[in-house]
Amino acid sequence: MAGELILIIEDNEKNRKLARDVLQVKGYKTIESETAEEGLTLVLEKSPALILMDIQLPGMDGITAMKQLKADPITKDIPVIAITASAMTHNRQTMMAEGFDGYQTKPISLKDFLGEIERVLVRQAS
Repeated sequence: MAGELILIIEDNEKNRKLARDVLQVKGYKTIESETAEEGLTLVLEKSPALILMDIQLPGMDGITAMKQLKADPITKDIPVIAITASAMTHNRQTMMAEGFDGYQTKPISLKDFLGEIERVLVRQAS
């Protein structure tokens, strides 16, 4: 599974660059946003196959943005993976219960990160 367009919504430039570089090396196309608000606009314009959503963003947080995506008939089927540095407060079960399709902690483990992306995209395709 490569070639899919993945939207990275992340306010930290270094984290965004790492995700972009790793994904592009694996053959994915990427678009990026520093805010949830801009990300929501990009989703409608570009229809990505997957969204990587930071939880703690300036302005609207990632949970609120994901819920808006899931409530919209146009974007409800686009999988969203939560990316969070707060592994203690937002554990995997909590994030999945909120409605996310996947979960990764920062700093990312490249193997786990790519594995989670592939798992979610394969599940979406079936």
